[in-house]
Amino acid sequence: MKIVVTGGGSGGHITPLLAVAHELKALQPDSEIIYVGQKGDGLADIPAQDENIDAVQLVYAGKFRRYHGEGWRQLLDIPTMAKNVRDAFLVLFGIWQSFWLLKKLRPQVVFIKGGFVGVPVGLAAAVLRIPYITHDSDALPGLANRIIAPWARLHAVALPKEVYSYPAGKTITVGVPLSQHYRPYSPSETRDAREQVAGDPDAQVLLVTGGGLGAKLINDAVMACAEALLDRYPKLFIIQIAGRNKEAHVRQQYQKKLPEAYQKRIIVKGFITNLYTYGAAADVVITRAGATSIAEYAAQQKACIVVPSPIFAGGHQLVNAQVLADRAAVKILPETRLRQDQQSLMPPLVDLLDNPERAKKLGQTLGSFNQPDSAKRLAMLLLEQAA
Repeated sequence: MKIVVTGGGSGGHITPLLAVAHELKALQPDSEIIYVGQKGDGLADIPAQDENIDAVQLVYAGKFRRYHGEGWRQLLDIPTMAKNVRDAFLVLFGIWQSFWLLKKLRPQVVFIKGGFVGVPVGLAAAVLRIPYITHDSDALPGLANRIIAPWARLHAVALPKEVYSYPAGKTITVGVPLSQHYRPYSPSETRDAREQVAGDPDAQVLLVTGGGLGAKLINDAVMACAEALLDRYPKLFIIQIAGRNKEAHVRQQYQKKLPEAYQKRIIVKGFITNLYTYGAAADVVITRAGATSIAEYAAQQKACIVVPSPIFAGGHQLVNAQVLADRAAVKILPETRLRQDQQSLMPPLVDLLDNPERAKKLGQTLGSFNQPDSAKRLAMLLLEQAA
């Protein structure tokens, strides 16, 4: 049995896809799983390193650039519009590539997690009458999945299906597929994780991540607050997942700004594939509001300070964050406030680091949104469609 899985552009697309691949191999060990990614994707090498992916193919795909809140002003941005026109041709070329690729592979089913590469792959699958299932983690479906929705066999979604505009009869709520490593950790396991990532089982750990590509705003704010935090909390380690292209800059800035003794308690990474270990070690997490990231920390019951990006199309991170904040499951720090004052990060951080029980309760509330076995449910749906 051949199964094609596709998605990309962010860790929020790739990590759930790999979780589904793991479950497919567990259920159907002799299946061949081929990942189709987008040429030029900075994270396309991650699936190639996964033991459950048997082959990797890359095709061209375009990107339609539009930004939440910008409205008609985007039409006056000539460089952006020029890129959109260029990428329209890349989509056409990608459809042609995907058609011949799928015709050669003849997979029984295709799983499309999201991202712009899903458009050429999905349209080619539709022409070849190969069944495919889409998945949306966010409350607002991505444009790529909306484009290919009419020909999808099923729409798997994270939230109750009434939230989505897909046909109810073709929509199934499964949650967000996660690696089996995302789960609550016992106190002894947490100590082991802290020993592994910080070298001290009794450390306090602040985990900072801006998503697979990093977030400059969050990186800069944490760097601005780091010395005060390390001074206030002698056992604190700051682990910063800065983004591949930002890692060197962040590390250099810490070396310039911090005393050498404090630098030993700063750990900077570009991108990691075992985020679950770092999450297990964390007392508090600073994160964006992508649905996959939130689901991962919900599974681990971690206290989160969320800085939702306001520019993504549809404002889906704003919606994700507000739904959880309304239920006292996360603390929101608006990006506008952080841009005006980097020190605005300190009060919510100090509140949670000073009050471990408050942080624990916040994490437990977020954990109530966790939906285990999502990856397995999706794998079973794919195998049913392939039969």
